[in-house]
Amino acid sequence: MTLRVCVAQLDFVVGDLAGNAQKIIDAARTAYAAGARLLLTPELSICGYAAEDLFLRPVFLAACDDAVNTVARELAGLKDMTVVVGHPAAADGPRLRTRSVAVPASYNAATVLCEGRVVASYAKRELPNYQVFDERRYFKPGQEVCVFEAGEAGARVKIGLLICEDAWFEAPAQQTRAAGAEVLAVINASPFHVGKGMEREQMMRQRAQACGLPLVYAHLVGGQDEIVFEGHSFALRADGSTAARAPSFVEELFSLEIERTPDGLRVGGRIEPERSAEADLWDALVLGVRDYLGKNGFPGAIIGLSGGVDSALVLAIAVDALGPERVRAVMMPSPYTADISWIDAREMAHRLGVRYDEISITPTFESFKAALSHEFRGLPEDATEENIQARIRGTLLMALSNKSGRIVLTTGNKSEMATGYCTLYGDMAGGFAVIKDLVKTTVFRLAHWRNAHDPYGRGEGPIPERIITRPPSAELRSDQKDSDSLPPYEVLDPILQAYMEDDESIDEIVAKGYARADVERVTRLIKVNEYKRRQAPIGIRVTHRSFGKDWRYPITSKFRA
Repeated sequence: MTLRVCVAQLDFVVGDLAGNAQKIIDAARTAYAAGARLLLTPELSICGYAAEDLFLRPVFLAACDDAVNTVARELAGLKDMTVVVGHPAAADGPRLRTRSVAVPASYNAATVLCEGRVVASYAKRELPNYQVFDERRYFKPGQEVCVFEAGEAGARVKIGLLICEDAWFEAPAQQTRAAGAEVLAVINASPFHVGKGMEREQMMRQRAQACGLPLVYAHLVGGQDEIVFEGHSFALRADGSTAARAPSFVEELFSLEIERTPDGLRVGGRIEPERSAEADLWDALVLGVRDYLGKNGFPGAIIGLSGGVDSALVLAIAVDALGPERVRAVMMPSPYTADISWIDAREMAHRLGVRYDEISITPTFESFKAALSHEFRGLPEDATEENIQARIRGTLLMALSNKSGRIVLTTGNKSEMATGYCTLYGDMAGGFAVIKDLVKTTVFRLAHWRNAHDPYGRGEGPIPERIITRPPSAELRSDQKDSDSLPPYEVLDPILQAYMEDDESIDEIVAKGYARADVERVTRLIKVNEYKRRQAPIGIRVTHRSFGKDWRYPITSKFRA
């Protein structure tokens, strides 16, 4: 006696209730035809994750209810087919009120449907309120357990339902087991960061072992603004060993089987191999770009290509995400642009097959200096003139964006965003910051990785080797190097990660062996450049703490430890 389960590891769009409902309906019909009798959809699949303050609008909750009813109605004819749908649900009782804004008390819920009927419902009990999560702003915690039966007569299995964070705590799973569950089904929308997939598997391994039950983990895939969900759904045996694993960063109706044997339930399916951190990083960035542009309707992307490694990496990501026909590269040389920057930029554009144009900013730069000559008379050139160049480039890129409808992808990395080594309204101008959460040393590592993993069989990577190996420079003055203004990235990046990502103090970082002068310099730069980051475009989160929803620091502050 076997129950075939299908995990709908799919890419849902926030707010596209009709489209998401149809996606669930289509998945259920496909899974049913393949013999599945239980379909698990991810957390909040009906509305997409995360819908943020849409959850506070009664009309949105009502529309979600209608979408769930549509799914139930359309699947009523599938005999013995059980479908778990994640959605927000208004709670019973009076609405809360904050000043003049009505705030509905609602649940992060799941409804169990079978043959058009609601057979069970569940409200998430543990509501995360850290990192990018803000669920206590929107939801009330549930109190009850949920156990339901799925399968045809003679092959029915008691399934215990949990939602994401519930499975990270012992009590919900143990209480579900005590209520008769034979298998734990955990539906999830857990944002990606490097290493998170195997962290989840390890935590769920502990949960399965503690309960002595098999566990099926159904996860969302796709990009939503700054966060990415990588899929990587899986199933574990009661002893915690891996029974099945879905691929990462792709949509799939992932099938597995639960077989009842004399020795208990046996779970099995295809097991995808573990992946490297670089492979996960690359696919997360590619998916983040593809979904941000696709879900928001941009026809393509424009990138200012400088001949440096940051813009080169962004160009390679964009082409993998969108195809060369939807990506345009623009080189904007100044009097300080080295010949090798022109040569390498042209070579990379040729390798990738993108449209490439060159627009010199020298005449415009000279016009700016002439216009300001009276004001600047007797004063030496400094960062002012450097910033003018960056802002001319930003203006040109935004003009091309306005005319074509294509979005400008900015090319600044996390090290630059942290220390302010970037120009407001210049290289920060654009709509989406692809590598905003990659420190510079990771940029180099990922560029090397991409060159060594060319899926197109061209015999060479997309990034000319000299772009990766030459000393980094903004090329805004003669013989400029990043190291003129910043500590070496091999020093800067670990200090940044310890202070910003891991909340270590200056004294703790110094105790690791870093020079106090370097630590105080880097941490000071992080603090005084908060005002710049507040005006930066959003970018893809790939670490456990990014300069986005994870980072909420005051601009005005005297605290220095």
